[in-house]
Amino acid sequence: MAFAIKNNRLLIFLIVLISAAVFIPFIGNSPLFDWDEVNFAECAREMLVSDNYSQVQLNYRPFWEKPPFFIWLQALSMNLFGVTEFAARFPNALCGVASLVTLFVVGSKFHSKQFGLTWCLLYAASLLPHFYFKSGIIDPWFNLFIFLSLYHSFQFLNNPLGKKEISNALFAGLFLGLAVLTKGPAALIISALSILTFLLWTRQIPILKSKVFLLFVATTIFVSGSWFLVEWLRGNQKIIQGFIDYQIRLFETGDAGHDGPFAYHFIVLLLGCFPASIIFISAYMKYGDLTPYQKNMRKIMLCLFWVVLILFSVVKTKIIHYSSLCYFPLTFVATIGLVQYFDVLKFKTLPKILFWLINGLLSLAFVLVGFTDYIKVPLIANGWIKDPFAVENLQASGNWSGFEFLIGLLLLAAGILVYRGIAKNKFKQVLAGLSLNVLFICFAIAIVVPRIELYSQHAAIEFYQQRAKEHCYVETHGFKSYAYLFYSNRKPTDYTNPDQMAYIEDMLNTMEKEGHSRLTSYSTANLFWMENGRVDRPTYIVVKSSQEKDIIEKPVFTKLYQKNGFCFYKREAVEPAK
Repeated sequence: MAFAIKNNRLLIFLIVLISAAVFIPFIGNSPLFDWDEVNFAECAREMLVSDNYSQVQLNYRPFWEKPPFFIWLQALSMNLFGVTEFAARFPNALCGVASLVTLFVVGSKFHSKQFGLTWCLLYAASLLPHFYFKSGIIDPWFNLFIFLSLYHSFQFLNNPLGKKEISNALFAGLFLGLAVLTKGPAALIISALSILTFLLWTRQIPILKSKVFLLFVATTIFVSGSWFLVEWLRGNQKIIQGFIDYQIRLFETGDAGHDGPFAYHFIVLLLGCFPASIIFISAYMKYGDLTPYQKNMRKIMLCLFWVVLILFSVVKTKIIHYSSLCYFPLTFVATIGLVQYFDVLKFKTLPKILFWLINGLLSLAFVLVGFTDYIKVPLIANGWIKDPFAVENLQASGNWSGFEFLIGLLLLAAGILVYRGIAKNKFKQVLAGLSLNVLFICFAIAIVVPRIELYSQHAAIEFYQQRAKEHCYVETHGFKSYAYLFYSNRKPTDYTNPDQMAYIEDMLNTMEKEGHSRLTSYSTANLFWMENGRVDRPTYIVVKSSQEKDIIEKPVFTKLYQKNGFCFYKREAVEPAK
């Protein structure tokens, strides 16, 4: 058994090797998905094209929604591998490796090597935690930095007079500062609330006045404020103000239509972290035999879990990865149940029902997904799909081989092994089931996700890629997208026509006076110019079929074709290119 290996360095090397083999292959086998994946990748691409690495840009205009750290990682990756999907997702694959190494090291110190290895496997065997390491979104690095900061904070909070309290405070501040530079001040709010809740729970509020805590705060301010200070001194105060305004808006409104019920993230975690979520429920009240140190660490992990879950349940904007920081404490508590209380860990009635309901539904979904091209025919014919755009999306072919249903059976088999292992106290059987679940996720991402993409956005992506070879303008109408920027290889020279700039600037000023965001208004203003200005090169408009009437009414555009819910229009140049 791996647990019998005594050399930690060898174990870490094996974790790096195995996790790299799990997370890196096939990350470039499907186009980036709108919005978030393409959003960040486009910002990184524009850094390369403009050779401006100090500011985040989108559409070659200041983009104040996110700080630059993750964009820098993607830009570095693109410098190494080229502007590709692989390069955009590679930083998170590395984050997956770093995260599992972190879980092993932290878990080994908390309990044992067995705990650390089990925690790694349980985390990698959960659907969403695994999936995000193969994506191009910001959250994996953001989550890892906050987790590391909270872990080091716990070390000096639990033993403020220990030998390493200064180094722990410095590391805690460094990682929290990096979290802010990755995604913004939400890191400060989450960490502050988690630490404050922990100190109230353990009755240690006076520690807030200690020198070591002040050192942690000072380090956090120094690291997190570094980039903002540089931009401020360079005269870019408007970018900082726009960034602050955007963060406030996220908490006050349902951004970009992403609102939902209070229970949204509870359901996301229950389904997305299966089977760890069910083990978490069963293990939640089991902690009596832990040492005082272990109980305190469990407390701060639970503080993190509930702070994130409640905070983002209250926040109006509901996006699936907002609760992704819960993955660390959720799998931590579940691992306590598997390792410390395995002999008495049983699924009672509710967890048992939830386990088989979720495992059955997910398995059935993945069995049926391979038959999409057959199932869609009666669904459409009987009018069971009400969204016309979705109906046209389904006209695409998924190129299914017919064997994809085996992936769903793999998930079912994994669930059976995990359940039987827990029911019959067979730990090796649980590990076998979790390993099978990792295999299921790898196959699902490598085989199913690219085929799903063919239905959702591929017709538009294909069109944008064709336009990358042409000196032209491209814009979307009626739907928000960043894919047309990335895949049509937009250049800064696309914005050098003085008539275009004057027209857009005039419209932007008007729209700002009406209370519209300047950044979100830019595409609208550019579209108006493409419709009404004297364009100096071929101009293309992509519109969803459900909103095609807006373009049909404009005689300057000629329809090229329609495919899978997207309509493609062209306007010829009316004056020589400048």
